[in-house]
Amino acid sequence: MNLLTGEFRNTLDEKGRISLPARLRNGLAGNSFVLTRGVDNCLWLFPEAVWESFARGVTSIGSPFDANARLVQRRMLAPAQEVEVDKLGRISIPQSLRDYARLGKDCTILGMTSYVEIWDSAAYSAYLGETESDFIAATESFKSVRLEARQ
Repeated sequence: MNLLTGEFRNTLDEKGRISLPARLRNGLAGNSFVLTRGVDNCLWLFPEAVWESFARGVTSIGSPFDANARLVQRRMLAPAQEVEVDKLGRISIPQSLRDYARLGKDCTILGMTSYVEIWDSAAYSAYLGETESDFIAATESFKSVRLEARQ
């Protein structure tokens, strides 16, 4: 699997389908993926192998007797659904997930290296504006990151 990166704009059609950009489709192995609720009211789309690792990690951290573990599992694992890319490069987003992310016609698709986020474009724009000062403060914790060319 190649690194999935890029920011793309696309439209959600009246049947709840959205085209995945070719650049992301080409980086995803296979035709079947897992779509679930993400954090910050977006959706997360995982290649199956990445999903399996993610789900194992989430379930291994907490006991069913731990309230935080149940909360995360109910919000992220339970609503997860398998989706397939059709011949035109589209996935169909179930109504419950469209409602969660408040997806309108205009959507933003983000490649997040190993998974993809799907946002309502207006919500994503608002998120960027609301979190700008937090972003600047967060970059301070990355002081040790060095940019070096590989030989």
